[in-house]
Amino acid sequence: MQQQRRRFKKTTTLNQRLAEEAQRLRKEAQGIPPGIERERLIRRVRHAETAAYMHEGLTSSGLQPPK
Repeated sequence: MQQQRRRFKKTTTLNQRLAEEAQRLRKEAQGIPPGIERERLIRRVRHAETAAYMHEGLTSSGLQPPK
């Protein structure tokens, strides 16, 4: 018997979700004293921002497929 995948309807775009995650993490990092945990949160912020930037570039209409 094969399991069925759970499907979720996305109400926001990937870029919106990544921006919200970055904002949430940045706010959380501000409340933590300097140290390893704060650096981890800041790194996750940068990852979310980079992912949003890459997604935007990959989905832009300026990209042309290779010929």
